[in-house]
Amino acid sequence: MELSCAMGGSTAAPPGPGPPAAAGPGLMEGEDYESLPSGVALGTHMVAGAVAGILEHTVMYPVDSVKTRMQSLQPDPKAQYRGVYEALKKMVLTEGLWRPLRGINVTMMGAGPAHALYFACYEKMKKSLSEIFQSGGNSHLANGIAGSVATLLHDAVMNPAEVVKQRLQMFNSPYTSVLSCVRTVRRTEGLAAFYRSYTTQLTMNVPFQAIHFITYELLQEHLNPRRRYNPGSHIVAGAVAGAVAAAATTPLDVCKTLLNTQENTALSSLNIRGHLSGMANAISTVYQLGGIPGFFKGVQARVIYQMPSTAIAWSVYEFFKYFLTKQALEKKPSA
Repeated sequence: MELSCAMGGSTAAPPGPGPPAAAGPGLMEGEDYESLPSGVALGTHMVAGAVAGILEHTVMYPVDSVKTRMQSLQPDPKAQYRGVYEALKKMVLTEGLWRPLRGINVTMMGAGPAHALYFACYEKMKKSLSEIFQSGGNSHLANGIAGSVATLLHDAVMNPAEVVKQRLQMFNSPYTSVLSCVRTVRRTEGLAAFYRSYTTQLTMNVPFQAIHFITYELLQEHLNPRRRYNPGSHIVAGAVAGAVAAAATTPLDVCKTLLNTQENTALSSLNIRGHLSGMANAISTVYQLGGIPGFFKGVQARVIYQMPSTAIAWSVYEFFKYFLTKQALEKKPSA
């Protein structure tokens, strides 16, 4: 999950400079859809987050498959690609129409619960901590702590799914299904294999979320300064923010991919026996095999994947906020 923290933060984002927030279409004057109504059940946040998360991870899934392969440090000659389109075309022609979608089922199984848990934790902690740090107000410290803890839980759920997904995406993957991959990894490498990249994933998510959230908010200040419900501004700002954050954090994503896939050819070439673990070892291995350019393998595919994914996720979540607030206001008894 690479958008959820930013999305969670957006529910409590303070108004930017400029005119005060105005009512969006269908909202009463003086009301702001930016914060979900206090009466909304925790399950509503979970559903909104789960839907946005599943769409984020699946809409551009074929490009994610290409990204995983392009990040291979020593790819098979049959799996060397010059661009995203060429890679997709080659995968379909030589491996079958559905090959780019291999592993999408485990991604959906992981993304739904992971994002639902994220929002449940975020909203509950944000509300509780805000009362402690700044009663009756919006505490940035509370938002930050809530987002950090929620990300820890989200990645704990999503990381095993990422391991299985990326192993299924690799060229000539020896695994025939999700279940066979899980069983084989557990039997040959132990349960710890599903969390080898956990610290790297968290290390990547912190700068990703910071860059993503800041970029999104800066663009919103210019594109949508009155903070109305404006799907166009959410799509554009989300896409640009996702692209910038994705490009900046690609080096850590390459390291994560190496830890998840345990690329045999690459590790054997450096006489690495057993299994590679730890972010420092991953960084060293990537540098030895690819130098500085090695840290940016697959950056094009990563950006192409992230732009529409995050744009859709932002749009879905902003729509849920607007729709739920509108529904709550309509149920209020007339004064």
